[in-house]
Amino acid sequence: MKTLKLSPIVWGAWRLTRSSLTVQDLNRLIHECAELGITSFDHADIYGGYAAEGIFGQALKLSPGLRDQVQLLTKCGIAAVSTLRPEHGTKTYNSSAAHIAACIDLSLESLGTGQLDLLMLHRPDYLMNARETAQALKKAVQSGKVRAVGVSNFLPSQVLLLRQYMDVPLAVNQVEFSLGAMQALDNGVLDQCQQFDIVPMAWSPLAGGSLFGDSDLAKRLKPELTRLAGEHHCTPDAVALAWLMRCPSGVVPVVGSVRIERLRDAWRATQLELGRQDWYRLWVAGAGRQLP
Repeated sequence: MKTLKLSPIVWGAWRLTRSSLTVQDLNRLIHECAELGITSFDHADIYGGYAAEGIFGQALKLSPGLRDQVQLLTKCGIAAVSTLRPEHGTKTYNSSAAHIAACIDLSLESLGTGQLDLLMLHRPDYLMNARETAQALKKAVQSGKVRAVGVSNFLPSQVLLLRQYMDVPLAVNQVEFSLGAMQALDNGVLDQCQQFDIVPMAWSPLAGGSLFGDSDLAKRLKPELTRLAGEHHCTPDAVALAWLMRCPSGVVPVVGSVRIERLRDAWRATQLELGRQDWYRLWVAGAGRQLP
C-alpha cells in the first residue's frame, strides 16, 4: 500500500547551491511551485556539499505554514568528503543503522521540520547488511521521523534483497531515466515498480540537457520533439517529460530548474498523453536504432 502521494513532477535541489537564488528568491520559488502543482521537493544530504538542505530550510521558515503545503524528500547513504563532515576521510557508501539514524536527525535539523515525508537510500551499498538496513528504515518510520522510505539507483535484485526484510513498503526507486538513458526500460526496474507498486522517480529526465543542442542524440530527436511540441502547443522539454510519464509504471520526473518559466513548461507535460506510435518513434530516435 502506498503511504506517500507525490506531485506529478518533483522539484530537485541538486543544483540549488549553483544558482544565484537568495533565500527570499527560493521562498518565492517554493510558493510558485506549490501554486503550479509541484509540491514535492527532492533533496539529498550531500547536495551542495551538505549545504542545500539548510538553505531550503531557511526559505521554508520565512513562511509559516508553507511546510504543510509541501512534501520533503531526501536521501542518505553517501558519505562524501566535506569540511562539513570531517569524519568522512574517504568517500564511502554507508547503509548502516547508525549512519541512517544520524543522517535523519541532521536532515530534520537542516530542513527545520519534525518529519521527512520520504527518506531514500541514495546508492546501493556494497557492504549493506540488508536485515540491519531494513530494521533501521522500519525504526525511522515507527519513530515518526520519516513518513515513507524508498531507494535510489537500486537494481531489481537489490530491491528484492532489501524488500525481503522490510516490514514497511519501499515507496519509490529513483533512477536515471530519459530519452538519452533508457536502461530502466530493459533492466527490470520499471517492471518491478509495476509489480510491487513502487513509484519510479526519474532523475536527469532531460539527460542533463543533452536531448537538445548539437549532439548526435539531439539531432536524432529534434524532428520528433519539434513535431510533437507543435502539435501539442508546448515545448520539446514537455514532450520529453511526457514520454517518461507515459510509462504505465507511473514515472515521476525530478526537474531541477530554478526558473519558474521552465517549470511551467515542464508542468505542461502533465496534460499530455502521447500515443503509442509517437512514443515508439521517440524511442527509436533516442535509441538510434529500429525496434528488433
